[in-house]
Amino acid sequence: MISIARKVGFYLLTAWAAITLNFFIPRMMPGNAIDGYIARVHGRISGQALKALAATFGAGSNQSLISQYGSYLWDLIHGQLGISLTYFPEPVTTVIRQSLPWTLVLVGVSTVIAFVVGTLLGIIAGWRRGSAFDLMTPFGAFLSSMPYFWFGLIIVGVLGVTLHWFPTSGGYADTTQIGWSSAFIGSAIFHSILPAVTIVVSAIGAWLLGMRNMMVNTLGEDYVTLARAKGLHERRIIFSYAARNAILPSVAGFALSLGFVVAGALLTEVVFSYPGIGEVLYQAITDRDYPLMQGVFLMIVLAVLIANLAADLCYVILDPRARQEA
Repeated sequence: MISIARKVGFYLLTAWAAITLNFFIPRMMPGNAIDGYIARVHGRISGQALKALAATFGAGSNQSLISQYGSYLWDLIHGQLGISLTYFPEPVTTVIRQSLPWTLVLVGVSTVIAFVVGTLLGIIAGWRRGSAFDLMTPFGAFLSSMPYFWFGLIIVGVLGVTLHWFPTSGGYADTTQIGWSSAFIGSAIFHSILPAVTIVVSAIGAWLLGMRNMMVNTLGEDYVTLARAKGLHERRIIFSYAARNAILPSVAGFALSLGFVVAGALLTEVVFSYPGIGEVLYQAITDRDYPLMQGVFLMIVLAVLIANLAADLCYVILDPRARQEA
């Protein structure tokens, strides 16, 4: 219990440090929050309107940096992340709430599929090393080294532009309305096929290689030799002895991957103009939308911390040694 409390305290301290950096880093950048917005509207506005914009976005405030930091923490506790410049006058929380489900479904499902398939293929390749199944290893190395945005451009050009089999951009057809209707759900699934294939194909190789190498190392352990000597069924040796211990490093990597699901597959969403959090973050960086950048970065950091905490708990369940230490 003391170990678990220590871990929770560590993650709370890390969250506070990340929130603090999230406040100070944008304020170290040149200019202020409304410069980019004024440059984009290309219009002359009165001094009174300029002051109103500055007050809305917190620019030109006479408060000290410490006072602004206190106000930032107070607003954060109450779930207020400010007003987005790119999507003005929408609040940052509204923009994130509208784009986050797209990313969670697309990247989340794709990450789980890539992990499950890649891990199973890695188990087979490691158990049958040197056989025809092990030919998946160089193929996995090729997939893991392939830039996913480049692969996305290739399948867009071939399957979207040339063959016209799939749409090349967007999350749903313009003729459908967002809702729980069968038309919208079908359109959203159809538009997500190419981005999902890009993410799965690009990620599956890394999971395959990692699991295969860990299986090879684990198969040389004494407890696997003992299980074989006892005459246990091959399937039980693979999954109950070898794979259960070999998968532990992959669990940590999978937890981190789930944490970064909130960040979205930035370049993939940009390539496909997919309305997820990655596309929102790209627009925020392009438009110097500091409030929106802060909100997205905060969501990413918190998601990664929660995923790491979940990985620690999974270690306690999967590894008896960690259970004894806790």
